Amino acid sequence: MAGIYVHIPLCKSRCTYCDFYSTVGSPLVERYVDALIAELEMRLVELGGASVHTLYIGGGTPSQLPIAHLRRLAEKLTGTARGAADLEFTVEVNPDDVTLAYIAALRTLNVNRISMGVQSFDDHELRRVNRRHTAQQALEAVNAIRQAGIGNLSLDLIFGLPGQTLASWQRSLQQALALRPEHLSAYGLSYEPGTVLWQQRESGLIRETDEETSVAMYDCLMASTRQAGYEHYEISNFALPGRRSRHNSAYWAGTPYLGLGASAHSYDGQVRRHNPADMAAYVAAIEHGQSPAEAETLEASEQYDEQVMVQLRTCEGIDLPAITERHGPQALAHLLAAAQPHLQSGRLARQGTRLALTAKGIMTSDAIICDLMA
Repeated sequence: MAGIYVHIPLCKSRCTYCDFYSTVGSPLVERYVDALIAELEMRLVELGGASVHTLYIGGGTPSQLPIAHLRRLAEKLTGTARGAADLEFTVEVNPDDVTLAYIAALRTLNVNRISMGVQSFDDHELRRVNRRHTAQQALEAVNAIRQAGIGNLSLDLIFGLPGQTLASWQRSLQQALALRPEHLSAYGLSYEPGTVLWQQRESGLIRETDEETSVAMYDCLMASTRQAGYEHYEISNFALPGRRSRHNSAYWAGTPYLGLGASAHSYDGQVRRHNPADMAAYVAAIEHGQSPAEAETLEASEQYDEQVMVQLRTCEGIDLPAITERHGPQALAHLLAAAQPHLQSGRLARQGTRLALTAKGIMTSDAIICDLMA
């Protein structure tokens, strides 16, 4: 099995926290879509004949791509899946782009899952980070998605936004859960160098949420989703039973995936490839018949680190026999020795043949992952 990710680097405006590659307005849209289709044909061989079971169009803002272009792209992508009956096909949308007609058009393209970035249901918080939709538009978008017959909806939220309080976070979270999305992703706000948000903090225009409040927000997130019947299956991801993101779950399981488009990444378990974060350079390479991807073959220790990092983020944790099978008994011995202090402190737990974070360990997951690496 394998997955394909396509990056659409188009945005109407930039959110202050975003460090993903995107551009506001571009004359290259049609050529970019042509390039995506050409890259798919050029690089599909990298999947080694594995069947494609998940497609994901992300960004940027894919809903900024005209439907005619999206149709051409979607038809080519679904063709690679060879009519897989269980295909999961996700498209990311922004609330103010959503109309009933737009979602109905996506359904004709075999899109069966929508991921929508809401981030907050508080208009003041949305304006502070330059989100271009309102809370009401998000509610209307969810209604349109449901009316169009999409039965698999994921919403994104962010906690720790400038000016956000624990009470306002609880309100946004409860509003999201009241909409009963099949999936919820919730991330703590990060201040990435070079972003407007970073500059605002450095200049004293905004203050970063303190650690105590951030921890309280995450505790609230875990408790609220659990009470609402959601499974906490990855550090930042929650799903109703049977509704995990299959595409993202494949990343964490080490399933090969192909990334297409400017700044997209690919990984097959041994080789990591990345495309330039430059739309013009990407298009030029493809039009000259060249693969834009630069390849890096990971050393055995790096492959081990990758496996530890992605698996420990999930509720199932690290598959210990798989560590031995792939990396040898010495790697397992290192892992168990490094894990011992965290097992004793209650931050890790051994569950049969798996090693997983506890609720206590999630709060310091980055440090624990570092300790377990080669």
